[in-house]
Amino acid sequence: MAGERFPVLFPGRPFPFPFVRERFLPIAMTAKSILLVEDDPALRLLTARALRAHGYDVGTASTGAEMWVALESGAVDLIVLDIMLPGQTGIELFRRLRRDSDVPVIFISARGSEDDRVLGLELGADDYLPKPFGTRELIARIGAVLRRGQAEDERPARGRDLEFDGWRLSLGRHELRSPQGALVDLTGAEFDLLATFLNQPQRVIGRQRLIELSRTRQSDSSDRSIDVLVSRLRRKLTGPSGNAPIVTVRGVGYMFTAEVARH
Repeated sequence: MAGERFPVLFPGRPFPFPFVRERFLPIAMTAKSILLVEDDPALRLLTARALRAHGYDVGTASTGAEMWVALESGAVDLIVLDIMLPGQTGIELFRRLRRDSDVPVIFISARGSEDDRVLGLELGADDYLPKPFGTRELIARIGAVLRRGQAEDERPARGRDLEFDGWRLSLGRHELRSPQGALVDLTGAEFDLLATFLNQPQRVIGRQRLIELSRTRQSDSSDRSIDVLVSRLRRKLTGPSGNAPIVTVRGVGYMFTAEVARH
C-alpha cells in the first residue's frame, strides 16, 4: 500500500459517496485529525485507508459543501484539499477558509504545473502535492507540516515581536505593522518568509534553504516560486526611499540587510 500510486483525477465523473467518517482501525484519543477533501471516490478511499493505517483520525468529503459540514462538526488538525473540485474549487475554498482559520492545508491536484505551485505558495498553503502521488510521500508531508505547527506552538512567548527600520512583526498576533503603524496585509507564505529573514538577518540564504526554513516548505517548489514570493514581499516592505531591506545575491539567494531587534 505504501508504494502504491494513485490514479489521476478525472473531472466530470459522478460523485456517489456522501460525507463519511469511517474507522477501519482503533484510533487513540491523541490521534491527529485529518480532513480529506477529494471528489474521486477511489482515490478518496485509498488515501483515507492509508492515513488511518498510520494512526490518523480521518474524515472525508467530496465537495466544498461537505467540507464545511465536516468543519462545523469539529476542529481538525490538517486539511488535504484537492484543487479540482465540483462547484467551488479548492482555491476558492482555501481563500474563504483563511478568513476565519489558520488550520494547515496541503493542496493536491492533477494539475502539477509550476504556475499552480506558485499560486499555492502565494496564497499561503502549507504544501502542494501533484498527482499521481504515493501514500508514503503524502504521509511524510503531513507529518512535516504538523511538526512545524507544533514547533511554532511550543516557542516561548518572550521575544515574539521583531522590529526592523521601524517595522514591527508580531509572531504572536501574526501581523506586520509599518513604521506609521498601519497594518500590512500579508499572505501566510509572505509572513513565514519574512519571519525566516528576520530570524537570520544580514546572512545570505540560498533559495532552496529559504524554502526549507519557511513554514510553507514544498519539496517540489522551484526557484521561480521563491523569487515570486520574495518580489511580492519586497513591494510590501518598500519605504519612501524606494528600497526594501531584501537584496539579491546573484547566483546564491537573498539577504535581509536591516538590523533586527527582539521585544
